[in-house]
Amino acid sequence: MLAEDIVAQALGGIAKPRAEWDAYELKIGTGLKIEVKSSAYLQTWEQKRHSTIRFDIGMKKGWDAETNVSALERARAADVYIFCVFATQERAAADPLELSQWFFMVCSTRRLSQQFNTQKTVGLAALEALGLERLRFEDLRVAVAREESGASEDHFRNC
Repeated sequence: MLAEDIVAQALGGIAKPRAEWDAYELKIGTGLKIEVKSSAYLQTWEQKRHSTIRFDIGMKKGWDAETNVSALERARAADVYIFCVFATQERAAADPLELSQWFFMVCSTRRLSQQFNTQKTVGLAALEALGLERLRFEDLRVAVAREESGASEDHFRNC
């Protein structure tokens, strides 16, 4: 939930905060639905080595909090995925509230589905191979706007 709050802060103007079990985490004022996924090298438990950065991208039977209706088929309900990585690898220096210790990657759901189809998880290397950039907190709003406009252009092209 911390990553969701960080993304919401970066984007501002959140029209719909997270509803427990909803099909996506955030909805901004333009109506764009956002799925927020987070991962970290460090965990709260004792580790022998750093965790591998992986994200759940599996299709789900989403539930809509506004209508109280569950989807009949599995899908990726959001328009955009934001992958958040708490990148610090030194426990003594780790501070999840220090935004410079995070990086973010933004990907349209359309692009994610084209590349990974029904795949349930994806690793950091695969996202980078797709051409996703590591973004700072300050760059997140512009990157989401760019993905949103690209999704709109694709929508009109496919009509």
